[in-house]
Amino acid sequence: MDHIYKTIKKDKQIWKFCFYGLLKNLRFFEPYLLIYLMNLGLNLFKIGILFSVREIFIYVFEVPSGIFADHYGKKKELMICFTFYMISFVFFFLGINFYVLIIAMVFYGLGEAFRSGTHKSMIYSYLEQKDWFQYKAFVYGRTRSFSLIGSSISAFISIIFILNLPEVKWVFLLCIIPYILDFLLILSYPDRLDERRKGSLNLKEFFKTCCYQLKRIFASRKLTKILLSSSLYESIFKSIKDYIQPILEMTILAVSVVELQSFAPDKKIIIYLGIVYGVFNILSSFVSRNVYKLNKVADSSKLMVVLFDVMGVLSVILFVAIKNSYTLIIIVTFLILYVLKAARRPLVVDVYGDYMKKDERATVLSVDSQLRSLFTVVFAPLFGFIADQYSLSILFLFIGILIIIINRFLDISNIKSSTIDIQCQK
Repeated sequence: MDHIYKTIKKDKQIWKFCFYGLLKNLRFFEPYLLIYLMNLGLNLFKIGILFSVREIFIYVFEVPSGIFADHYGKKKELMICFTFYMISFVFFFLGINFYVLIIAMVFYGLGEAFRSGTHKSMIYSYLEQKDWFQYKAFVYGRTRSFSLIGSSISAFISIIFILNLPEVKWVFLLCIIPYILDFLLILSYPDRLDERRKGSLNLKEFFKTCCYQLKRIFASRKLTKILLSSSLYESIFKSIKDYIQPILEMTILAVSVVELQSFAPDKKIIIYLGIVYGVFNILSSFVSRNVYKLNKVADSSKLMVVLFDVMGVLSVILFVAIKNSYTLIIIVTFLILYVLKAARRPLVVDVYGDYMKKDERATVLSVDSQLRSLFTVVFAPLFGFIADQYSLSILFLFIGILIIIINRFLDISNIKSSTIDIQCQK
């Protein structure tokens, strides 16, 4: 088995999968997005609306994009997605008002919809071709770790960019460079991973296939619960992950471990945020690469349930820490949340692999992302409203209780596989 792991690590296409994720995550604006939007005069509720716009477009186009990838080519779809991303970055750069930012979010949402699930489906196909499918948790954890390394590099480099550029908005244009490189990388993928099955686009057949595959997917009780568990976890995390930015802005300077005397307060925030995000992603990368080893203790479905409960407990801890301005506890708790997120995703992909039919992988993973978007459409403005009307501490108390309740209904570790589930493995 050690020999196979070494062979996988040396494989040229696996390295391409890894660098795809690294380049994709060079989003230099990420550590500062919420603060950037707040500095434009937007409150948390309006920012929640922007995120909802993005998620609505992901929701609408997720399943069609997945079926498009399954039927008309995955390489083509990924190249389209990076085109949408680059257009969105231009509009973020031009973001002079709320409505221009909405347009930016529309194109960003289209990019997310056309990307999500498609690349994972290509990884599944390649592993089958190489007879490595049983090592999917190891491979995805490895590729995911490179994505997080990309996020870490992005966070550290962004400090230099933000401190030296005339305005924060210029980082959006800089993001176009790695996305062009990723576009060219996808173009170099072997054609056998494209798996195009149709020569022309027939809308009637396309939507008929949509309905059929969705019905088949949700006929599986196990797969439905996995979808809900995955998408709810991801949507809650997605809706709260950037709240560390205003929290740190309010508290970190008061307890700075290293006093940066030569920098103004706003520059200190930039430096600290970049460092925090960089460290978060370095540790997340390590965890993602090694999480497959936990399967020696418990299977992936049980670990998914445990990590969801832990997220709820950590949210309650954040309630106490924010209420009492325990900055170090806030940072450590957010760090653990990021690490758990990195650990959980390879487990989810591993569980999905056992319950999906070969010809519906991109569709299932798109349904996952679509449900995530649907929940985020609700959670983003709701969480923003609670934070504005009450406080960030009350928000995290609400989230903690919500997670504990939800997870009681989504205990996927105790569900017996149905006949349909077993068929999905064939």
